[in-house]
Amino acid sequence: MSFFPRIFGINWQQMQAKVRYRILILTLLPILLTLVSLVFITIYWNISYTGKQLFMKVKADLTVANNTLISVQKSQEKQLELVMESWEFQNDFRLFDSAQNSYRKQIDHLLDSKKEELNLDFLRLVSVSEAAADPDLRVMLQKVKGNSAYSGLMVLEPNRLALIDPEMVKTASIPLVETPRSQKPTKTVEDRGLLSRSLLPVPDAQGKIAWYLDGGILFNRDIRIVDHIRDLVYDKGTLPERSIGTVTIFLDNTRISTNVPLNFFPKGGEAEGRALGSLVSEEVKQKVFSQGLLWVDRAFVFNDWFISAYAPLEDVKGKRIGMIYTGFSESPFIHNYLLNIIELGTILMLVLLVSGLLVYRGAYSLLQPIERIHHVVKAVQSGRNLRIGSLGLERDNELSNLAEQFDRMLDLLQRRNTQIQAAAEQLEVKVEERTRSLQEKTVELQNNVALLNETRQQLVTNEKLTALGELTAGIAHEINNPTAVILGNMELMKFELGDQAGVVEEEIDLVIKQVGRISTIIRSLLQYSRPGEFNAPLEMHQLTPIIEEMLVLVRHSIQEQEVVLHQELNASYPIEVNRPQLLQVLINLVVNAAHAMDEEGRIWIRTYDWVQRGEPIGVKIEIEDEGKGIPQEQLSRIFDPFYTTRADGTGLGLSLSYGIIKRIGGTIEVSSTVGKGTLFTIGLYHKAKEDQVDTPYEGLHFNGH
Repeated sequence: MSFFPRIFGINWQQMQAKVRYRILILTLLPILLTLVSLVFITIYWNISYTGKQLFMKVKADLTVANNTLISVQKSQEKQLELVMESWEFQNDFRLFDSAQNSYRKQIDHLLDSKKEELNLDFLRLVSVSEAAADPDLRVMLQKVKGNSAYSGLMVLEPNRLALIDPEMVKTASIPLVETPRSQKPTKTVEDRGLLSRSLLPVPDAQGKIAWYLDGGILFNRDIRIVDHIRDLVYDKGTLPERSIGTVTIFLDNTRISTNVPLNFFPKGGEAEGRALGSLVSEEVKQKVFSQGLLWVDRAFVFNDWFISAYAPLEDVKGKRIGMIYTGFSESPFIHNYLLNIIELGTILMLVLLVSGLLVYRGAYSLLQPIERIHHVVKAVQSGRNLRIGSLGLERDNELSNLAEQFDRMLDLLQRRNTQIQAAAEQLEVKVEERTRSLQEKTVELQNNVALLNETRQQLVTNEKLTALGELTAGIAHEINNPTAVILGNMELMKFELGDQAGVVEEEIDLVIKQVGRISTIIRSLLQYSRPGEFNAPLEMHQLTPIIEEMLVLVRHSIQEQEVVLHQELNASYPIEVNRPQLLQVLINLVVNAAHAMDEEGRIWIRTYDWVQRGEPIGVKIEIEDEGKGIPQEQLSRIFDPFYTTRADGTGLGLSLSYGIIKRIGGTIEVSSTVGKGTLFTIGLYHKAKEDQVDTPYEGLHFNGH
C-alpha cells in the first residue's frame, strides 16, 4: 500500500503505517474483492448470455421473415385459384374459350378488377404458346406439375417489365444512394424489378390446359410485406425504448423494400422516410450475397449499428438475386448495459462505505490499547523508562496479559542492563589481554586464509564441472514430462475431433513430429551427459526425404533473414541412421550457417553418393555458406562442449552433432575461409559402424584459410 499518493491533503503513507488503518484495509479488502468480482461476473453474463440471446432472437426473426415471404407466395397461389374458381371467371372463360378473342377484353377487364381487389401488381391470362415464348415464364412452365400452381422470385429488366405492365417500369426505378461502409455504386438508378410471381394452369371443360393465370407483386417500393413482418416480430413491448426493429428486401445489395428510416431519431421523436436505394455494407454483401452464407451478427445498417440477420434470396433458377434482412438497433441495449454497470458501481461504493464505517467502529475498542502499547514501545526505544500499566480491560483479556508481560520484560531488561554494564568492564580488561594474542595469530591466519582460498577455488571449479553434467541430465529428464503431456493431449485432441480433425490434421501432425524431435534432442543431451545409457535405433533411409523435411523445419528459424537455400540433392544410396538424430544434426548446421550471415546470403546443400574403388559405400552431405567464416584459432574448438561465440548460444549443438555422427561411424570435416564462408562435409556409411567415438576429434578434419 506504500504506493498510495497524497490525496485530499492526507498522507496515505503515514496512514497505512498505523495499525487501525491496516486492520480496516485488510477487513474491507475481501468485501471489495467480492463486490468487484460480482460486478465483473455480472458484466460477463450480460455480454455472454444477453448477447447470445439477442443473436438468437434476430435469427428467429429472420426465420419468421423467410416463412412470411414463402407464405406470400402461397397466398398468391390461393388468390389465383380463387380467381380461377370464381363463377365470373368460369363463365367468361367458357365464352372466351369457345369464341376466342371476341371475349378477351371482357376477361381482361375481370382480371383487372380482381387484381385491384386482391392487391396484386399484375394479373393476366396467357396462352401456352405465349408462356413458352416468354423466357421468364418458360422457366416456370418447366416446374409446373399437373394443375398445381408454381411460385417463385424473379428479376426482370425494364423492357421485360414493360411487357407485363408499363406502369411497373416507373415503380421499379429507384435512385441509388451511396452509404457508409458500402462500395461506391456503379450506376445511379436501379431499374430492374424483383417479382414474386405465380403461374396457375387453367384447364378447359375437357381438362386440357391451354391457358395460364400469371399474377404476382413487385417488391420495388412495396412496403406492405416488410411492414407486415416488422409488425409480427417487433410489436410494442418486444424491444427496449428507442430501439427500432426493421425489415428489408434487397435486390442484389440495394434496398428496394424497407422500413429502415432515413433519420433514426429526429427532433419529433419519430423516424422519418425510408432508406430506399441505399446499399448494404461491403462485409455483409461479400458473405451473404457473394458466398451465399447466413449472417447473424452486428452490422452497419445505413447509418447506425444494428443486431442483424441476413439470408440470401434465390430466384426460380436457383440463382442468388438478393437478400432478406431483419434487425433492431444496438444502441439502446448498450445504453441499458452501461446504465446497469453504473448502478452496480454505485451500489458497490455504498456497500463499501457502510462496511468501512461498521468495521472502523467495531475495531475501535481493540485499536486503543494497541496504540497505548505502541506509544510505550516508542518511548523505551528513545531511552525513557515508561511502563504500559493498566489498559482498563478485563484481567484475562489477551491485550491485558500482553501488557503485563511486556512490563515484566522491561523490568527484567533494566536489571540485566546493570549486570551487563559490570560484566562489560571486566570484559574490557580481558579483551586487552586477548588482543595481543590475536595480533600474533593474525599473520598466521592470513597465510592460512590465502591457502584456503586457493583450495576453495579449485573445489568450486571441480564442483561446477560436476554439477554441469548433473544439471544437463536433470534438465533433460524434467523436459521429458511436459513433452509427454503435449504429445498425449495432441493425440487426445485428434481423437476427440474425429472427422473434424481433418481441418487441422496437418498442424497436429507437425506438432507431434516436433514433440518427437524434442524428445530426440533430450535423448541426445542425456547421451552427452551419460552416453552409455541411450541407444537410438538405426534404420535404413533414403537421404533426400530427410533433407526435404529438414528444409521445412528450418524455414521458420531463418524466415526473418533473406537467406536463399540452393539444393543439389543427388544422393540415391540408402544409409543406416537414426532419422531424428540426423535431422537434428542437419538443422544445427543449416541454422548455424544462417547465423553466420548478417541478414542475407546463400546456403548450398549438396548430397551425392560416396564412392570408393568404383563401388558406393554411403553418401556425403555438404552444407556451405557465404558467411563471415571461422578464424583458424577457433576452428579447432568448435566441437568442444559448451564452446560458443554467440551470445545466445549454448555450445552444445556442434558437440552433440559431432557425437551423433561419430557414434554411427560417420565422418565430419570442416573447412573455412575468413570473410568467404564455411563448408561442412558429412560422410555416412551404408551400414552404420556404431561406438566409434574415442577422442573428441578422432576422424575430424579442419582446413582453415
